[in-house]
Formats: sequence, structure tokens, C-alpha cells
Amino acid sequence: MNKVQRTDLLDYVTYAEKRDGIRNRVLQIKIPRRVHVGDHFTFLFENRDTMVYQIQEMMRVEHLVREADILHELDTYNEVLGGPGELGCTLLIEIEDPKQRADLLRKWLALPQHVFARLDDGTKVYATFDLRQIGLDRLSSVHYIKFPVGGRTPAAVGIDLQGIESETELSSDQQEALAADLADSWK
Repeated sequence: MNKVQRTDLLDYVTYAEKRDGIRNRVLQIKIPRRVHVGDHFTFLFENRDTMVYQIQEMMRVEHLVREADILHELDTYNEVLGGPGELGCTLLIEIEDPKQRADLLRKWLALPQHVFARLDDGTKVYATFDLRQIGLDRLSSVHYIKFPVGGRTPAAVGIDLQGIESETELSSDQQEALAADLADSWK
């Protein structure tokens, strides 16, 4: 994926002035990149535009002006983007009840070995997780993952962990958006 460059970022004051227009544009970009799987999982496939937005939001909220702080955010969010032939994704585990969330995040500790993208030929490509987000006794409710699909657009995404197996077929709009992101990954 074509990584976000420092020159792509506005200072937080200028960004705040333009935020509404930028936010509306990025929300439209996110629509075909959001995939719900089962009752508790949302996959948000990321691209350069969504990461610029995330960085700008962090700069705005935290009033970042020190170059070292901005570069740290840039490096952090660029890690989310996949490399050539990969899709970067934010996996959100959405459980409203705090007690149930805590219980399930412990129960689903093996989840990182069971998240996949299914290709047209039926091949399952398992996600790689950022190991810094996985605890010894529970999962985080937000994970940055990558699907090393070799430049092939997935037909579906899913989970094959026993007890919560689920798969969602991608619509043509979703596949088109991911194909564009994969094409950009070689730049």
C-alpha cells in the first residue's frame, strides 16, 4: 500500500477547519470497506485515505505539533496498511455488555488463528495479527490485522473458531474497493 507521507498531513488547526468535508469523504470511502461477520465482528479494511484521516484525527484530538509526535503517529498508522499484495484491516470486536465482553475476550483467546479471507477458489488466507495487541489471558477488542492475499481480491471474510463460526460473502462493491486497494499496494 502506498504509505502515508508527512507531506500528506495538515496541521491540526487547518485540518479542523476542513474536517467536515474530509470526514464526509472518508466516511463514504469506508462504506464498502466495512464488513460485518456474525454478531460481534466488524472488519474495516483500511487504505491510505482512511489512515490519513485516522492520523489527522489523532493530531487534532491530541493537539500534536511536535514533529517527533507526528512522525510517531505516522509510523504507527502506516503499520496498519498492508504491504504489496496485502490488505490491512481493523478488526473490531463489538460487545456492549462489559461483563460479557470481558468473559468472551478471555474465551476467544485463540481467535487470531481463526480469522480468514476466502478467495474465489475456496482457499482460506489466515490473517496475521499484531502480537503486541494479544495478551496472555485475553484479547483486545480492537486488532490491526493483515491478510496476505497475494494481490487476489477476497470473495468472503470469516471466522472458523469453534462456537462462533461465521462467514460473510463480499458484495461486488466491497470486492471492487478491495481490488483498488490491492492495486494501490504495489505502488
